Amino acid sequence: MKAFDEKPTVAEVVSSGIAQKLQQLLDRSTVHILPRWLGFAVCLALYGLRVYIIQGWFIVTYGLGIFLLNNFIGFLSPQIDPDGDGPLLPTSTGDNFKPFSRRVPEFKFWYTSIKGVCTAFFMTFFSIFDVPVFWPILLVYFFALFFLTMKRQIKHMIKHEYVPWSWGKKSYAPGRQVHKIRK
Repeated sequence: MKAFDEKPTVAEVVSSGIAQKLQQLLDRSTVHILPRWLGFAVCLALYGLRVYIIQGWFIVTYGLGIFLLNNFIGFLSPQIDPDGDGPLLPTSTGDNFKPFSRRVPEFKFWYTSIKGVCTAFFMTFFSIFDVPVFWPILLVYFFALFFLTMKRQIKHMIKHEYVPWSWGKKSYAPGRQVHKIRK
């Protein structure tokens, strides 16, 4: 443990500066949802192109697919599971409105997904991660896992009557009364 009077090393100063710049960039990008996801799509396409060109690292790609699927399921799931103990989602119109709260927020979903793609891209530069596998079996297994998982998630959404996305606040036509007041 360092004493308070010790000065930080050059490496600590540089890494602290880089971490601050990265955090500043992330903070500024929070409100720009579409450009962030377009950047993710570009990174994912570049990764896919690299794997296609070098014809290897299929086990890394499979691991990336499972990682992204796990993140996506967390993004679609409510923070409080209605099947578990604890407060439930409203079941009738008499209950108070409780907005949908995700287990994994959109920004965290994007950030962990982009880190996963960058890590997988980095791993393709090392031959130790190029484990020889028969890739069609991995592909079939991934699609089976994807469809079974999404089927279970959709059934859960239907059972508990929640939709994990919204299109913003409802707007009403001008001059139209929303609620009629009776006297």
